[in-house]
Parts: sequence; structure tokens; C-alpha cells
Amino acid sequence: MMEEVKEAASTLSVHGPNIKVSEVLKDSDTLTFLIVSQKLSGTGEYHVDRTYEDFEWLQYHLFSQEDVPGMQGVIFPPLPAKAPVNGSAKVMKQLGILALGEWQPYCKALETFLQQVVAHSILSKNSAVEIFLTSSDPPGRQRVRRNIFNRLSHAMEERRKEGHKDVDEYFQTERDHNILLTGCTKTAAEKFLDVVLTEQKIAVACGHFSTALHLFVEPGEDPDKQAFSHACVKLSEVFETLKKNTTSVAENNVNTIGFGLDLDSRYQEAEKEMLFKRTCKLVEMENARKHAEKAKPVKKAAMEEAKRAVTEEFDQISEVAKAEIKHFHGVRVELLQQALVQWCERQLLTAKESADQISQHLQVFREMAD
Repeated sequence: MMEEVKEAASTLSVHGPNIKVSEVLKDSDTLTFLIVSQKLSGTGEYHVDRTYEDFEWLQYHLFSQEDVPGMQGVIFPPLPAKAPVNGSAKVMKQLGILALGEWQPYCKALETFLQQVVAHSILSKNSAVEIFLTSSDPPGRQRVRRNIFNRLSHAMEERRKEGHKDVDEYFQTERDHNILLTGCTKTAAEKFLDVVLTEQKIAVACGHFSTALHLFVEPGEDPDKQAFSHACVKLSEVFETLKKNTTSVAENNVNTIGFGLDLDSRYQEAEKEMLFKRTCKLVEMENARKHAEKAKPVKKAAMEEAKRAVTEEFDQISEVAKAEIKHFHGVRVELLQQALVQWCERQLLTAKESADQISQHLQVFREMAD
């Protein structure tokens, strides 16, 4: 079991941008991910095996840094939902795009989560990050699951504060925009998933039709039958090409815009959660002020001190939150731009290859006609 995590600042010994989730192994109902991190010293790499519960362990320790000033203003990098080995249709729907592509998109999502954590100026200082990336031992898990449940139960009780009007117009506007964008990005991701699933169905149908054409191939020396069989074989090759090209288009969609929309959707939810935590602290501050105003002389000093403490904490959260929101908007635009550029590049390459192959098939049919 890993050593106890200390909340004191620690220095990472890995190069964040080069963190890779290089492989996933299936063992019964458990998925194990191989994580490779390049050492800052340049002398080699760390190779560690982690399950999804290990990722939850890391996320728990990141959430638990309540003693760090302004921590509730942090937009936490979103950890994707757990991917079951043999999941139901409902569970797979929750994963969306990440459920496609032989685990590659899902590994990329976990990889992005780790890279974003390591790149964060506050989160990267938690010693749990260093332990997670470098220790050969797995973390303890039972205690983590229980504590996460308690925190989620507490959060559900606080949901009634979600619609509380903000005292700062900047944050009220951001909350309104976030509610709108959260719904829009989620819908866009779901619709794009429908496009990809349709492309995959078309690819399968092309494969089936290609196979079916071989049923018309007949042996014999009859010239007409030979010509017809030859045409069926060549047409079968055309549909096999269409199958491969449509499959490539679907894969390109998953790994570029699909992944970008999914990440954007999960990050919008993460910002929503941060804004909600700040709103809860706002309600707490307003209640503390009311209690201080109504306090009797014997309790006046204690109530004023409580008001001062919660006000200071709220101001720290707001300061961190503004910096986080500014950074989030910049990174969000950059990631979506990268996804669009990659999508255009890959689809242009696929279209060129498809055009060349179709041109070759067309030439074959012209020769047959001659």
C-alpha cells in the first residue's frame, strides 16, 4: 500500500506533457492502465499500473485539500466515468464517445486528466500526484470510497442553494453562461455521437454487402457467367473500400471533434460544480453577517470573528475562481481549435486516399466496359 499522503507541497519528478496512458489490460471485470511518465532528470521513465479506483484515490486527495486558501475556487480537471468491461447500454451511453474505438479515446481521456492535474499550479503540489505517478504500490481504496460518498451526500443537501443570486455581476453572468453552455455542449456531444454511430452502421452495411456480392460468383466456363462473376468481385472490392474509408472517417471524428466535445462538456460540468461551491460559501457568508448583526453583546465578538473568517475565505475563493475561469476559457478555445484542425487534416487525408482508391476502381470498370 502507498505511503500516507501529506498535504504539504511536493515537487514533481516527472515531465507533465509527456505523461501517457499507453496500454489497457483486461482481467475479468477489471481494467488496468499502464501509465508512463518521463523523469525530469532525463534518466528514464516511470512505469506504473493503475486501476480506475486508483484514479478515484487521486481525485479524492485533490478534492480533500480544504486547508489550501481558495481551493473551492479551483476548476478540477474532470475524471471520466468508470468504464465497465461489459457495460450495459445505459452505462455505455454515459461514456458516449469514450466508449468507442477499442479503449483508445478512454485512455486518452485519462491521459488528459493526468496532464491537466500536473499542469495545475495548485493541484500539482499535492504529494498524492507524485505518489500516483511514480510509486509501484497501489493506493488504499476502501476508505476513499466511503469518504467520497459522504462528501457527495453533503453536496446533495446543499443543492437548494444553487439558484441563489450572486452579489458579483461577473460571477452571476458566468453562472448564466455556464448553464447555457453546459446544455449546449452536452447536446452537441450527444448529436455528434449519433453521427459517428451512423457512420459505423454504414461501414458495417458496406461490409455485409461486399460479402453478399461474393454469393453471386459462379464457377464455370460460360463467358456471360464469368463476366458477371468478375463484375461482382470488383464491385465487392469497391464496397470493401467504402467500408474502410467510412470506418476511417468515423475514427477521425471520434479522436478529434468527438473527443474535444466530450472534454468540453465534462469541463463545463466541472466549472458548474466550482461555481456552485462558491455560491454555497456566499450563502454561508451572508448568514454569518446576519448572525453578527443580530447577535447579543455576549456573543457579538465571536459572531464578528466568524463573519470575518468566512468573508476572508469567500474573497480567497473568488480570487482563485476568477483566475481559473480566465484560464479555463483560454484553454477551452485552444483545445477546440486543435480538435478542429486535427479533424480537417485527418479527414482531408482520408478523402484523398478514398478518391485515389475510387479512381482506381473506376478505371477497372472502364476497362471492363471496353
